[in-house]
Amino acid sequence: MKKDKEPDKDELRVEYKRSDFPGNLVRGKYAKRMKESSNVIVLKPEVAQAFPNEEAVNKALLSLIDIAKKTTHPTINGASPRSRFLAVRLCRTDSLGRSPALLERSAGRP
Repeated sequence: MKKDKEPDKDELRVEYKRSDFPGNLVRGKYAKRMKESSNVIVLKPEVAQAFPNEEAVNKALLSLIDIAKKTTHPTINGASPRSRFLAVRLCRTDSLGRSPALLERSAGRP
């Protein structure tokens, strides 16, 4: 009976063993580097149909960011004007130490 000839070194085997590789194998060794260097997102099919290419998506998103910056009102200490108004209103009290907002709630007003 003839021996099977040795597989060529350039050929891929069906299965490999750890001992086939020199050194230690580390799972996820390059995962962090890959994650930092890649920025891939997946669009819903409806969104993808609206844009012909990557440049169109970037242009639309940049214009949306520009509009958001122009229409956003500056805030003091991170609070919106409405929340500052409510905070001041809640802090005011009458001569008996009652808050007008609490009095309105107890009287059934929103």
